Amino acid sequence: MRICLRRREFIAALGGAAAWPLAAGAQQSAVPTIGILYAASSEGSANNLAAFRKGLSETGFVEGRNVAIEYRWAENQNDRLPALAADLVRRRVTVITAPGSTPAALAAHAATTTIPIVFGTATDPVQLGFVASPSRPSGNMTGVSTVALELGAKRLELLHEMVPTATTMALLVNPTSPALSEPTTRDLQAAARVLGLNIHVLHASTELDFDKVFTTIAQLRAGALVIGADALFTGQAKELGALALRHRVPAIYQYPEFTAAGGLMSYGGSIRDTYHRVGVYVGRILKGEKPADLPVEWSTKVELIINLKTAKALDLTVPLTLLARAEEVIE
Repeated sequence: MRICLRRREFIAALGGAAAWPLAAGAQQSAVPTIGILYAASSEGSANNLAAFRKGLSETGFVEGRNVAIEYRWAENQNDRLPALAADLVRRRVTVITAPGSTPAALAAHAATTTIPIVFGTATDPVQLGFVASPSRPSGNMTGVSTVALELGAKRLELLHEMVPTATTMALLVNPTSPALSEPTTRDLQAAARVLGLNIHVLHASTELDFDKVFTTIAQLRAGALVIGADALFTGQAKELGALALRHRVPAIYQYPEFTAAGGLMSYGGSIRDTYHRVGVYVGRILKGEKPADLPVEWSTKVELIINLKTAKALDLTVPLTLLARAEEVIE
């Protein structure tokens, strides 16, 4: 005997289960998608991305529940960023964010003038062409700008105060990030002239270059190292701090992770705060606000952190003037 069930009867017999994939597909297509464009690798990014998701959740969005996230990692190869940005545009993501990288934000800016973009950049977004003015962005971009780039000369000054006998210094920059490396080099060369210092500019475009950098510092007999702002160095801040201690190089960077790992000093703002605020802005855009109506936020709080254990290992006496200005001292 043949048993024949009509489609409607078959679905009813399964309790509607056969219709679930269609419903699920329709629901999935309605979920907004965030495209995160990252210049560095996923390694070392967990804490920063947690801060981003926290900001996002404060506006009511949780990854995997009511928003999807497409991650694109350039793995510290900035030449890959344009193709990764173009891929996010092709996928028609709802919003693109480059939360901690100026090169990534530049790639997103070049890829689309229609999809909203939220950046986190270490330099002036007006000079980069991202916004017409901080208070009225007017285009498809807004975000958070830190003062990291502008503090390069101040870091050199602080390091000189810590190591006054060092007349030759080194500056580390990433040549594949000219928007950051070129102004940093100009500023520190000018500051070095004022302080009567010689400064050598060293390059690293991948973490594989780090050992060579510290070997070169020894060959140049440079007495200290300033590390320029860059996503590569931020993602490898702990490794750089450990290397500086291992090679006995007094060094300064912008984030406390560097000092906690053995670097001598850090002077700058909080990268996690930037990611958190970027997450909030992304959520507000997902709720319907336009980038043109969201003024650029400025992260201006800076902290000086000194690792006294490292200073002792390097036979350095920390001046009382520096200790008095430090927000945190690692003992």
